[in-house]
Amino acid sequence: MQSAVRLSLLRIIDFASKPILGRGYYLSRAKDLLEIQSFASRLVSDVLHRWAARIAGTGAGPQSADEVPDLDPAPSSLARDLLGFFAERLKVHLRERGARHDLVDAVFALEDQDDLVLIVRRVEALAKFLDSDDGRNLLAGYKRATNIIRIEEKRDDRTFRGAPLPSLYRQEEEIALAEAIAAAKREAAAAVVREDFAAAMGAIATLRPRVDAFFDRVTVNVDDAALRENRLKLLNEIREATAEVADFSKIEG
Repeated sequence: MQSAVRLSLLRIIDFASKPILGRGYYLSRAKDLLEIQSFASRLVSDVLHRWAARIAGTGAGPQSADEVPDLDPAPSSLARDLLGFFAERLKVHLRERGARHDLVDAVFALEDQDDLVLIVRRVEALAKFLDSDDGRNLLAGYKRATNIIRIEEKRDDRTFRGAPLPSLYRQEEEIALAEAIAAAKREAAAAVVREDFAAAMGAIATLRPRVDAFFDRVTVNVDDAALRENRLKLLNEIREATAEVADFSKIEG
């Protein structure tokens, strides 16, 4: 039964990939896993090439959604396994192109990453962002914030999630950081919907001076328990904001 289901899935991929690879290659006829991996690598490469050509205006990619056949969804567990398999092949492809493995992992760690082209564009935008002063400094601020949260959560045996209370802000830097985070999250989310990942990174970059000022002038671990909790929750909001574009916990450096 399991072999029959697998063969059916391979035939579904044969059908779905015909607009890309043509009718001369059939995954369901693969003799072993190596042939399947080779097909996956070829499919990933060709999808990216054709869509890049379309973006460039050469017309090599599919011109409308009508060219992509509608398929009944595969069983959920098998579909997840199949997506995971192709995701791993895409990771290999990106690394062979010189993409940093940690940036690839940071993008794949986000939910619902099942569009090959958008994944590549996210990785490219993230790499460019982290190559800038704002990107490097914000990453350092993120890691400082998460390290503080991790230590305090372990000490208190609890998490510091949820919205901080504006009524407990005592310093201008807290207010400025909270306002910057709200704006950055809103603008980054809108940019992601537009598939403008450079703009999403730009929105997150605006946090850098506010994060720097917060750490320069605000003490997190104060004696007032309510104030301390509120400031830890504000630090967690930095983590939540960056999650609009990537999982920064996966990024090295």
